[in-house]
Amino acid sequence: MTMDRRYQQVAKQIIELIESGEFAPGSRLPGERELAERLGVSRVTVREAEIALEAQGYIAVKTGSGVYVRPRRPADLSPLTEVDAFELTTVRAVVEAESAALAALNMTPEAMVLLEDTMRVMAGNDEAAEEADERFHLLIAESSGSPIIEHFVRTLWRMRNEAPRVVQVYSNVCKSGFEDRIEEHRAVYDAIRNRDPNAARLAMREHFSRLFEAMLAAEETEAIVQLRRKALQHRDRFKLSVQHGAA
Repeated sequence: MTMDRRYQQVAKQIIELIESGEFAPGSRLPGERELAERLGVSRVTVREAEIALEAQGYIAVKTGSGVYVRPRRPADLSPLTEVDAFELTTVRAVVEAESAALAALNMTPEAMVLLEDTMRVMAGNDEAAEEADERFHLLIAESSGSPIIEHFVRTLWRMRNEAPRVVQVYSNVCKSGFEDRIEEHRAVYDAIRNRDPNAARLAMREHFSRLFEAMLAAEETEAIVQLRRKALQHRDRFKLSVQHGAA
């Protein structure tokens, strides 16, 4: 079994334990070592499974305290069908830039280690990397020292993952620019590690600036594809009408 398949299987096992009630909402999960021994996997695999589970909203990692099962979230917080990808990204850029600046002042050494772990997983450029990307941003929000910012960032990420129009735009963007994304996250990480709030704020803004450009390029490409498809349809209909007229 490959590493990515292994962590997915472990995540599924933990979800089953949560849904069975063995790990109740609000309860603390066993430590990495205990879970690894119980499930017969490495601690690295457990850590990657927990990154995925936090991104999905099943657990919350509280630095210095442990990993806790999150209460079941409401079925819906707001209508998501009309959320615009560019508007959402604008709000994310503002909120997450300040989140990074505050994290540069408040992040603990333990959280810094977790942030570095997400960087390692992101370098894999696979499904686990996408989940680690979200975990990276949530870790920063958790370390901002502001529960309001943390809640806001989580809500924005939920929209990013569930709003149909946003998912479509972001999925097109994530197909390319992997190296740029890694470098941008590394710049944010370095600024936070160096306790430089201004650099952290700027690095996060630059990350979203590049994202905006990628989104615009993807939208333009999609528009060209749609126009070409319509032109070909018109041409085919014209050819068909000419053939019928000559018959």
